[in-house]
Amino acid sequence: MGQRASTGRRSSSETDPLSEGSDERGQSSESGQDNADPALVVDGISKRFGGDDGVLAVDDVSFRVDRGSVVGLLGPNGAGKTTLIKSVLGMVLPDDGSVQVFGSDVTDGRRTAYADVDAMLEGARNDYWRLTVRENLRYFATISGVDPDSVADRHERLLDRLDLSEYADTPVRNLSRGMKQKVSLASVLAGGAELVFLDEPTLGLDIESSRTLRTELKRLAREEGLTIFVSSHNMSVIEDVCDRVIVMSDGQVVADDSVDALLTEADRDLVRIESSDLDAATVQTLRSQFEVTETAESGQRVRVDVRAGGRDLYAVMDVLREADVRIERIETIDPTLEDVFVDLTGDGSGLSADSPEGSP
Repeated sequence: MGQRASTGRRSSSETDPLSEGSDERGQSSESGQDNADPALVVDGISKRFGGDDGVLAVDDVSFRVDRGSVVGLLGPNGAGKTTLIKSVLGMVLPDDGSVQVFGSDVTDGRRTAYADVDAMLEGARNDYWRLTVRENLRYFATISGVDPDSVADRHERLLDRLDLSEYADTPVRNLSRGMKQKVSLASVLAGGAELVFLDEPTLGLDIESSRTLRTELKRLAREEGLTIFVSSHNMSVIEDVCDRVIVMSDGQVVADDSVDALLTEADRDLVRIESSDLDAATVQTLRSQFEVTETAESGQRVRVDVRAGGRDLYAVMDVLREADVRIERIETIDPTLEDVFVDLTGDGSGLSADSPEGSP
């Protein structure tokens, strides 16, 4: 579940991204979204813990998030992701840099800047389990500064779209973990937030619940103009949901691009060769001349993954021909987002390529 970042929210009568007749931002289409400020601008944020000789958790990080986009944040354990998010949300005071939310500098007034922001941060229970699902939505709308009666229709739409209507009057403690996580998301959206931060939103969910949640996040961004900032160790979540990925390592941003661009720029020279004729001596010869990333056996067949492109690939073929190896299968292995991540950071700690989503 998650720890809530409490923010003041303006009256729901001003905007409601889920209301009928709204454009992607939840405002009239005549308002001119193209000229609107970005949802988030982070400029030169730095944070050190423990004085001058302490740990530099975030080092001069800058980026912007456009309205209606879904941006993922990746990084190995200790990369500075949590500190960055908390600095952006005002939960940690950065040493340097600035944050603007929908054009408002957070130092000029937290209530104004965070009026349309909410967050679900991993690490603590997000909802009140003794309350029903509907009561949670009303409660979190209230503490966001919104009259819950004024957004009752909105809550009904949220319950319907997240398949929670049947459980609206059920205490949250009686729900499955996956249903609780969907209640957490509904609670984050209950007051009309236009920018939400989700830290490990699918943690602990089964495959089906995770897919449902991902589908809804994409729909909210596409149809309702909700801006979403997602931090997760689950590569399939980031690759499936996000328009763009920010990768952090040692407190710095080492990549910031679309998933497709990151995959396109990645090393595509990995070749997979399978043969029953591959013996230990031939594999060792390949290792001595090329980078062999992986070997595996399946019955009589041996599989070898070799990094070889261009002329190197011809050289690999020469080695196999001299060893009288009959190739039974050969294919180029496209890099995954996990491959890109490891190449960028040198660290795959804590990553989960796919389910079970409960893996930390």
